[in-house]
Amino acid sequence: MGELTPIEKFREFLLTKGERLTRERSIIVEEVFAKHEHFDAEDLIARVARDKTGRRVSRATVYRALKLLEDAGLLRKVARPNGSEVYEHDYGYPQHDHLICAKCGALIEFTNEAISAIVDKICNEHGFNKSGHRLEVYGICAKCNAPPNRRHRKLDLV
Repeated sequence: MGELTPIEKFREFLLTKGERLTRERSIIVEEVFAKHEHFDAEDLIARVARDKTGRRVSRATVYRALKLLEDAGLLRKVARPNGSEVYEHDYGYPQHDHLICAKCGALIEFTNEAISAIVDKICNEHGFNKSGHRLEVYGICAKCNAPPNRRHRKLDLV
């Protein structure tokens, strides 16, 4: 048997807590893992509220489910420079790191084998049993760093 689906993994986690996978929690997991993108709780609440099937999930249920998904190792938070946080998949998605723009908050994902090798080497040197790593590099993205695109006035051209 291969790796569990996110919903199967969440169900297993809930069982260890003596809880069950409710219809609302299933809806949330399906929506979260429907596509890979960074999102915040308000984004998810809006997506669940737009569901045309009439399935309703309360705001409180979304917040509680996000915390449980994080505890289960399915999601993780990534902090933005403005203090807000977004969620991303932390299960079934390859190890990656982030470049985070301090101006617009853009998150750029990247993988780099050399960084992973350095982290592994450092862990080995210290007898540290690594379960994962997270690297977040803060700065200004190319879009925000580009000079403003301005038109020349006729007097500038003389």
